[in-house]
Amino acid sequence: MNRPDWFQAEEALQQIQVIGSDRNELVNIIGDVEGLNCIGTGTDAAVFTYDGLPQYAFKMYSDHALDKLENENQVYEQLKGLPYFPTYYGSGRNVLVISFEPGDTLLECLEKGIPVPEQVMLDVDAAREAVRSRGLNPRDIHLKNVLLQNGRGKVIDVSEYIQDGNDNRWEHLVWAYHNIYPRIKGTPISPRMLQTIKWGYNQLDHANVKMDDLSKKANRLFSRFMK
Repeated sequence: MNRPDWFQAEEALQQIQVIGSDRNELVNIIGDVEGLNCIGTGTDAAVFTYDGLPQYAFKMYSDHALDKLENENQVYEQLKGLPYFPTYYGSGRNVLVISFEPGDTLLECLEKGIPVPEQVMLDVDAAREAVRSRGLNPRDIHLKNVLLQNGRGKVIDVSEYIQDGNDNRWEHLVWAYHNIYPRIKGTPISPRMLQTIKWGYNQLDHANVKMDDLSKKANRLFSRFMK
């Protein structure tokens, strides 16, 4: 049986280590291999591309999070065929292999002042409905997990869809898109300002916050930015 071509990156990937922590901090990467490029880090994994195989993205998990790799494998199997997500190709011991998806995240769009069309929001809403139709739970959808790709939206992290409950992150983003974003659309926002907004948002009880409270907090933050 022939092995998939993405196995060509396996030797390079196994020369590095992705180190996690118990404090919900970003992973650390030990090692540096020619042709292997880190394009993103999270609290459980880091994502790499490989020069010889630019069509793939390799999500390499820390030993702390191998159970989450198994969960994500299961989710991608259930989402096969849906156009709103990367294509799933398979996995190794600690690596998930999906299609490389070009584009800016919604967070990068805010930083660069790139206008986000409403079609992106509609695409994510459609993706969430499709996820539910496959018996999964679309949660943890935020600014870093959605790409602007040729005027459309693509969701790039499905790792929590096997969990229960609604964290309301997407509902709050939709609210902000319609109530706050029109005032800043096309204007670059500094990473420091965005970090302040994130800090303030994380102080809220996402499951129970009322939209009035969210509105007041958002308006206070953005009134400082607009001065």
